[in-house]
Amino acid sequence: MLTFVPFDGSLDDWGQLLERIPDREIFQTPAWIRFLAESQHAEPALAVLQDARATVGYFAGLTMKKAGMKILGSPFVGWTTEHMGIRLLADVPKRETARALCDYAFRQLGCIHLEFSDAGFTPVDVASLGFATSVQHGTIVDLRPSEEAIYQTFSSKSCRYSIRKAAKLGVVVEEACDAEFADEYYDQLEEVFAGQALVPTYDRQRVRLLLKHLLPTGNLLLLRARDSEGQCIATGIFLGMNRTAYFWGNASWRQYRHLCPNESLHWYAMRYWKHRQTQRYDLCGAGDYKRKYGGREHLSFFFRKSKYFWLGVARNLAFRTFKVGQRLQGWHKRQQLLAADAAPHLAPHDNGAERP
Repeated sequence: MLTFVPFDGSLDDWGQLLERIPDREIFQTPAWIRFLAESQHAEPALAVLQDARATVGYFAGLTMKKAGMKILGSPFVGWTTEHMGIRLLADVPKRETARALCDYAFRQLGCIHLEFSDAGFTPVDVASLGFATSVQHGTIVDLRPSEEAIYQTFSSKSCRYSIRKAAKLGVVVEEACDAEFADEYYDQLEEVFAGQALVPTYDRQRVRLLLKHLLPTGNLLLLRARDSEGQCIATGIFLGMNRTAYFWGNASWRQYRHLCPNESLHWYAMRYWKHRQTQRYDLCGAGDYKRKYGGREHLSFFFRKSKYFWLGVARNLAFRTFKVGQRLQGWHKRQQLLAADAAPHLAPHDNGAERP
């Protein structure tokens, strides 16, 4: 019988344990768990999967309270975390593993809601266990071929052309490690979202905390693209560890997009992680623009289950209300952006500077 028991050790002990697991992921590391704990005001919930007395897997998640109710995420949607879940060390039934996870969440931890995403689990593995499933489409680029072979898989018009154009116009990509990067990136991100009548799905503080916890590990790559005059025109954030690198986010100033800096950021990141023996680059999430990088389509599954039926209904309603609120904020930001574009230049006697 499969059973989860709480991990008896510190987060540093957890990190040493992960070093022995071949398919370990960055989202299960102590640094990432600390990042989520601080950014989401959550408590780590680490567990060991046992079959009789043998250890056959490890689970990483965090608990938090909403409206006074305890819930377990591994991760939750909105945590800017691709997946966490369970690292299985043996060929154990995934269905029974998922059943054991429900018991751990609802009985041992006293939670009333559970969500998890695991790269190795599909809807078939949790069938008839009461889980609702949502699907996220994504794109993964194989980094094992030569750089030239990878480059040739890019779209000739929308990607390779943009990379060549950026280089010809003097765009240079550089690595960054300064704390100011978080604000620089987020300022650009707000403008990107405002242009689509949206607001960012996470706040500025989350980016600052990401740098705080992940930069010291060497698993975080921050990139700036500068124009020929040295002006920062775009930024990108990328993660990598073991076999997989991830695209976390990038943004650019509208007025410089004709310089095509974004494609250059991705191409730099792919080569950076390839040189560190990473085998694949996950562009994380849907987006038609991601297909131009020549990867294969990839599906990620998020599973959720509530102890009570009404809680699942309330969760979905709250999520939709949150989305509506975001759209209203985005519409307001969009109007501000349009108003700024339409405003006349300030004359010198107005004691203001001209718009660029």
